[in-house]
Amino acid sequence: MIYVAVLGYGTVGSGVVEVIERNRDSINKRVGDEVEVRYVLDLREFPGNPIQDVLVHDFDIIVNDPEVSVVVETMGGLKPAFDFTKRALEAGKSVCTSNKELVAEHGLELMHVAEMHNANYLFEASCGGGIPIIRALNSSLTADEIDEVSGILNGTTNYILTKMARDGSDFDTALKEAQQNGYAERNPEADIEGRDACRKIAILSSIAYGRDVRYQKVYTEGISKITAEDMKYANAMGCSIKLLGQSRIVNGGIYAMVCPTLINVDNPLYSVQGVFNAIFVHGNVLGDAMFYGSGAGSLPTASAVVADVVDCAKHRGDNVMNQWSDEEISLIDIDEVRGRFFVRVAGSLAGELNNVKEVFGDVEPVSIPGTAGEFGFITKEMSEREYKEKAAKLPDIITMIRARV
Repeated sequence: MIYVAVLGYGTVGSGVVEVIERNRDSINKRVGDEVEVRYVLDLREFPGNPIQDVLVHDFDIIVNDPEVSVVVETMGGLKPAFDFTKRALEAGKSVCTSNKELVAEHGLELMHVAEMHNANYLFEASCGGGIPIIRALNSSLTADEIDEVSGILNGTTNYILTKMARDGSDFDTALKEAQQNGYAERNPEADIEGRDACRKIAILSSIAYGRDVRYQKVYTEGISKITAEDMKYANAMGCSIKLLGQSRIVNGGIYAMVCPTLINVDNPLYSVQGVFNAIFVHGNVLGDAMFYGSGAGSLPTASAVVADVVDCAKHRGDNVMNQWSDEEISLIDIDEVRGRFFVRVAGSLAGELNNVKEVFGDVEPVSIPGTAGEFGFITKEMSEREYKEKAAKLPDIITMIRARV
């Protein structure tokens, strides 16, 4: 018998219990043993809920039970999740989590603790909800040298940007609708300002490149400054705006960043709509691959957590190899990163276009109905530093969005 304890009976924790119950036969078959939830830890009571029979309020009950071999941490945040996780690993219990904040901050340390005690610290659900991307990077793509990871890593922001593109909504209206539909938190700052995607691209890059990427050093912008007018320009050019987390090896160096990005129909991420996520990977042997699926929600995320539970059950007393090493990557300075830029400028075409061409060279202007007194254009490829130097010569720039077109 494999006894499991679930820490936190919220959206994901309740989903984990449901998945284990619903798919009990197939899970047991894959494990080769019976899997049973022995404890659920939560501060609340759940009268009338079957989990009331296994509900506990004291973590010591779990950590001191020698029969519990797998702990599922779905509490979120750093405290007390870090303390509980570390204590469980030190007791020889494997831990599975969906907590990207904890993995990004303390993942390396917790993996070392797990290795020292012949246990595992697995976090498939931390980066793409139900998308099995970490297992693919750790196991399926090991014959490749990965040189790019990029993707739509946050369902909340993708839902908001999709609504703005389809309905012409402004940002505040789309955010309010996302909150009403349960796709955005009451305080959505971590999502809309890009911090959630930042942690995820740091984790994915650490595994893809086999060295540590500190999320604090990843350049990050959110979507709160994207306007309905930006979306009209994107639509007019046959493009879409997505919040992308991206990292790439360029001339032996690595850059990582999170920012709104203009992409065209040729980009595989162009058609990813609503709360769905997608992660694009390029390898030197495989070429292009994309992983697509539901990036959030109770059951999709729980599915990834339970897949880790199965792995832990199958590898009791055996530490599963992970590609993430202690060596920290020194990221390329953002000013050295090269790309193209979509720029909106105040002024008439007749009066301002010559000034723009003097600074940025020969560009193709774009204008849209209903926005008199301005136009847009996409620059040629240049470094971020070059763009800043040129932009400083044009005082009438309204906005800039990076472009991969």
